[in-house]
Amino acid sequence: MSIAPTTGPDDRRRELAAFLRSRRERVTPEEVGLVRGRRRRTPGLRREEVAQLSAVGVTWYTWIEQARDIQVSPQVLDALAGALLLDPAERAHLFALAGRPDPRPGLPSPAVTPAVRALLDRLEPLPAAVQNSRFDVLAHNRVFGRLFRDLDALPPEDRNTLWLACTDPEFRAAVTDPDLVARLAGKLRARMAGCLAEPAWKRLVQRLEAASPEFREVWARRDVVSSGSVSKVIRNALVGPLSFEHTDLWLQPGPGPVLVTYVPLDEETRAGCARLLELAAAERDARPAA
Repeated sequence: MSIAPTTGPDDRRRELAAFLRSRRERVTPEEVGLVRGRRRRTPGLRREEVAQLSAVGVTWYTWIEQARDIQVSPQVLDALAGALLLDPAERAHLFALAGRPDPRPGLPSPAVTPAVRALLDRLEPLPAAVQNSRFDVLAHNRVFGRLFRDLDALPPEDRNTLWLACTDPEFRAAVTDPDLVARLAGKLRARMAGCLAEPAWKRLVQRLEAASPEFREVWARRDVVSSGSVSKVIRNALVGPLSFEHTDLWLQPGPGPVLVTYVPLDEETRAGCARLLELAAAERDARPAA
């Protein structure tokens, strides 16, 4: 019986090195504000130029491209992604090859593909969104954007369900679950078990602890809660109370993105969702053209 080969750290380092070289050779000096010069023979950028643009030592960057056995920090990867003009998919691939967490999770997620965005739109008037396992809202349809409060009025870093539950009075007024913070904190702790060293998770917990005494109290209990379907009543400020079955559908194995759906439990809720869609569409149409 043959055994399929597994990918080891040496393979990952070689693939990371090859990927960086391919991206470096693709970027022209003019694209990053450098002068080409007459004697340039290297396609794209030189190693020295990438090091300069990303504020990384030339020797250190050379070692990365040589697949040396060194630890590359998320901050260095972030700088290299910017210097090499990586798009969201390439950026995600870079961090995956390095086996490091992305320190800026608020950037456009490669999980939110055009097909996923089309799915969110097609689900209307059902509220639906895509969240990562830290409860950051990565994308949402118009009904979800008006379900608890106006999500589009918030900066991206505040579009996090647990953050809103802990700090946003408008969001809390719409939620009828008095144990919401405890429940979400328990889910976060359960999901965080495999991500304890990742900076994005640490920053979220530190931010919540600094802003919310309620979160500090429930977090200190170290309770864990599993994900699952649950009935919810939302007091929507625009159309009144709405009753839903809330379900999380994971888009990929492991602690990845999840499709959050709210299915109406009665005719009144279905009518309310349709009304929310009408209001959101009217608001969009009323905006002045850019």
